[in-house]
Amino acid sequence: MPINVLMPALSPTMEKGNLAKWLKKEGDAIKSGDVIAEIETDKATMEVEAVDEGVLAKILVAEGTADVPVNELIALIAEEGEDPGSVQAPKGGGEAKTAPVEPKGTPDQNAAPDGAHASYARVDQAPEGAKPTGAAPPAAQGSGGRVFASPLARRIAKQEGVDLSAVKGSGPHGRVIQRDVQAAIEGGTAKAGASAKPEAKAAAAPAPEKPAPKAAAAGGAPAGLSLDQVRGFYEKGSFEEVPLDGMRKTIAKRLTEAMQVAPHFYLTVDCELDALMKLRETLNGSAGKDKDGKPLFKLSVNDFVIKAMGLALTRVPAANAVWAEDRILRFKHAEVGVAVAIDGGLFTPVIRKADQKTLSAISNEMKDFASRARAKKLKPEEYQGGVTSVSNLGMFGIKHFTAVINPPQSSILAVGAGEKRVVVKDGAPTVAQVMTATLSCDHRVLDGALGAELIAAFKGLIENPMGMLV
Repeated sequence: MPINVLMPALSPTMEKGNLAKWLKKEGDAIKSGDVIAEIETDKATMEVEAVDEGVLAKILVAEGTADVPVNELIALIAEEGEDPGSVQAPKGGGEAKTAPVEPKGTPDQNAAPDGAHASYARVDQAPEGAKPTGAAPPAAQGSGGRVFASPLARRIAKQEGVDLSAVKGSGPHGRVIQRDVQAAIEGGTAKAGASAKPEAKAAAAPAPEKPAPKAAAAGGAPAGLSLDQVRGFYEKGSFEEVPLDGMRKTIAKRLTEAMQVAPHFYLTVDCELDALMKLRETLNGSAGKDKDGKPLFKLSVNDFVIKAMGLALTRVPAANAVWAEDRILRFKHAEVGVAVAIDGGLFTPVIRKADQKTLSAISNEMKDFASRARAKKLKPEEYQGGVTSVSNLGMFGIKHFTAVINPPQSSILAVGAGEKRVVVKDGAPTVAQVMTATLSCDHRVLDGALGAELIAAFKGLIENPMGMLV
C-alpha cells in the first residue's frame, strides 16, 4: 500500500502553505531523512524530510502551488517491493483543498519540533474527501481504547455530546480533528445516546444564520465592506490592487482576533532617561574588543528596555502570565518579544529568560535576531510564545502610541522617543530627557492595579538602571 505524504504543519498556527519546490522527482528513491520538498509559510521557507523509505511514485501537488491546506495529500511513496508505476492517486485525490482546517492555536502533531525541518506523518489512509464515500469506521484507538483526537475536537465533542469513538478521524494516523466532529454533528451521527431521527436532524440543518457569527469570529475578521463595495468609493483607475501575501494575511487575521478576543486597556508613564544614558555611555566605553578591534557589544536604549521589562515581570510575578482558555499560565522566567520591522510586515523574536541575561547578551542576541529576521531566516520557535513584547518607534520620532497585543501574550509595551522636556524637581523647573511608554494589557490576565504595578516596576528600573546590573 502506498505511503501518503501530507502537507505538514510547520508551526502550531499554520493552516496553509505554498509548495515552493520539489527536490525529488517521480521515480527517485527516497530514504528516511532525505529532504524532498521546500514549503513556504507566511514567514519562512522550510524543508520537508522523508520519514519513510521507498520510491516517489506520484506527485499530486505541483511545485509553485499556493495555499495548500495542512494535511492535504501532496504525494505518494511506493513501499519496498511495490511497483511505483501501479500506484494511482486516490479517487478524488487532492480535493481536500476545500476541507476546513483546524484554527490557529491548535497544535498539530505534524508540527516541526525544531523549526528548521519538518517531516510528514505516515498515514495509510487518504485524507477525507480523497476517498470514496461509505460507512465511516470508528476513530483510531490506542491501547486501553483511547481515542486519538485534538484538544479542540475533544472540546467541541464534549459541548455537543458527540461520542468520539464513533467518529472517523481524517487527521494523521486517524486522529480525530475539528472537521470530523463538525461533520458528525451535521450528519446527526455519533451522538452519545442519540435518539433523534436523522430526518429531524436534516430538517434542522438548513439554518446557517445562527452559526454565522461563530464563523466570522473564527475567520479572524468581522463583517465589513466587500471588495466591490470598497472599490465603489473610488474612481476607477485611481488605485492599484496589491494582493496580500501570507505574512500580511496572518498579521491582519491575528491582530484582528486579538482586538476582538483580548479586552485591551492602556497604562502610560513618562520615564526619565538621564541616569540610563550616562550608564549606557560608561558601559559602551568599557566594552572589550574582538580580534578585529571592534567592540564586543554596543548597548542601545532598547536593550535596557528589554532587560527592564524582563526584571519587572519577575518582580510582579502575577503579571508574568498568559491566558489559556480556562486557566492562566504563570511562568518562572520572563520571555520578552521584540518587534522587528521587515519589508511588508514584522517578526517578534523572543528573548528567553530576559530576566537572567546580561545587557550585553541581550544586545548581541537582538542584533542576531534582527539580521536573520530581515533575511526571513528565523526558526518558528524563535518568534513564537513569549509573555510580553516591546515595540519601539522612538527611532522614527514617535512620542507616544499604543500597540496591539500579540496572542498568546498578555501585554505589549509601546516605547516612544526620548526627548528633552521641562519637568519639575524640588519645586523648580528643570530639563530632563524623558521617554513615554504605554503598556497594553489583556484584562483577562491583568487588572488595572496589577498592570499599574508592572509598569511602575519597569519605570523604576529605567530611572535607576544600576538595578539591572545586579
